[in-house]
Amino acid sequence: MSIKSFASLIFARYIVWKTNKWKSQPEIVQQNVFRKLLEKAKHTEFGKDHNFSGIKTHEDYVREVPIRDYEELKEYVNKMVEGRKDVLWPGKPLYFAKTSGTTSGAKYIPITNESIKEQVLASRNAILNYIDETQSPNFVDGKWIFLQGSPELEELNGVQLGRLSGISAHYVPNYLQKNRLPSWETNCIDDWETKVERIVDETESENMTVIAGIPSWVQMYFERLKLRSNENIGDLFKNFQLFIYGGVNYEPYRAKFEELIGRRVDSIELFPASEGFFAYQDSQTEKGMLLLLNSGIFYEFVRVDRFYEPKPTRLTVGEVEIGVDYVMIISTNAGLWAYNLGDTIQFVSLKPYKIIVSGRIKHFISAFGEHVIAKEVEYAMQKAIIETKAIINEFTVAPEISPPAGLPYHEWFIEFETKPKDMNRFIKVLDLSLQEQNSYYFDLIDGKVLQELKISPIRPGGFQAFMKKQGKLGGQNKIQRLSNDRSLADMLQEYTE
Repeated sequence: MSIKSFASLIFARYIVWKTNKWKSQPEIVQQNVFRKLLEKAKHTEFGKDHNFSGIKTHEDYVREVPIRDYEELKEYVNKMVEGRKDVLWPGKPLYFAKTSGTTSGAKYIPITNESIKEQVLASRNAILNYIDETQSPNFVDGKWIFLQGSPELEELNGVQLGRLSGISAHYVPNYLQKNRLPSWETNCIDDWETKVERIVDETESENMTVIAGIPSWVQMYFERLKLRSNENIGDLFKNFQLFIYGGVNYEPYRAKFEELIGRRVDSIELFPASEGFFAYQDSQTEKGMLLLLNSGIFYEFVRVDRFYEPKPTRLTVGEVEIGVDYVMIISTNAGLWAYNLGDTIQFVSLKPYKIIVSGRIKHFISAFGEHVIAKEVEYAMQKAIIETKAIINEFTVAPEISPPAGLPYHEWFIEFETKPKDMNRFIKVLDLSLQEQNSYYFDLIDGKVLQELKISPIRPGGFQAFMKKQGKLGGQNKIQRLSNDRSLADMLQEYTE
């Protein structure tokens, strides 16, 4: 064992000890975060507008600070973009993370000195937790790759501007700099296909031990490597030990990954966003990600089925239940207050608090009142893959409300790597699994309102071609899993077989 590996074991034990301390008193920790956030921001424009000085309890906060999404907070963000200080958080932000907006073009998410530090610590701690759990630190001596966006930043009224993954590239610790790939020059390439080829050039002969990125784009990298080397990834990179991912559920991709790698590797799921780093997988044997309650974020939760009520109940961590879908509301040390992130989560454990991401509050299918969410279709897909030995590259689901003939149905657009030998059985497993999970969908099928789902196969490489045409190839971009209308489905028609 190298000195670096041994040191990582010692440091990992210390970090896990610190984590266990705040895990043991979650409600107290969250109350402390709540008070510190309000105290820090009480003299900002937002703090004055919302009586932060007079807020003593969560009930006060609910009364003074309504839930907002980006559009509703934009008047404050725009002042910051113009160069104003002390708007949502003291001073100016260090960065704006630029993301794609849905109704008003680009979104500018503020990132402060405090919030970027927490992002970096969470990424580090996720890996250290893994080291402590597995007692297998030798991968720290190998090469690591993070498939991410360009680290080149612009400046906007004195604030650096870029994608979150590009901003994060500036915070790779010194002890990882020699391990990290690709080169800075390659990382700055904007064209994703060119970038992947350069990454293959730089990595195919290296001792790669850790690979990180969104599964669909890591898969593209693996496919290029295998085509170039004519070897499984696990043979090419004999010490490849750990895959780190976030943004989408890994399970639908797992079979394809294991085929490309040739063996199973450990994985860590992360839950980062421009707005904050919320959770990471802290166990290789238990379900869920540890919710980070001591990282400058105060959490509230609203039941999905009550979210659109005029004044939905806002719960704190001490009031949540296992197995309920909640919209996650955050207040952060970047100046986002009672902010609707848009993600829905479920708690799978309350001691400690562990979550899974179940979908997006705006991404569901309820054209007939069924309210199908991402977690349900991904579980159904996972079950169908296991039972039929199919392998998929990507998929999305949309309703077909007015078919030329017959009852309406859910249309699944699937790009198969290996089609099931019995497609009818694949469809049956998908549909029955969805019925078992969602009683509304079952009632619609049983009541002859909907017919069994249908599959529209996407031609090989079709989803990548679609994303390229949309200018969203690579980086942090991903296919929307569910749509409640036909806009995405109609665009995909030209890519069907």
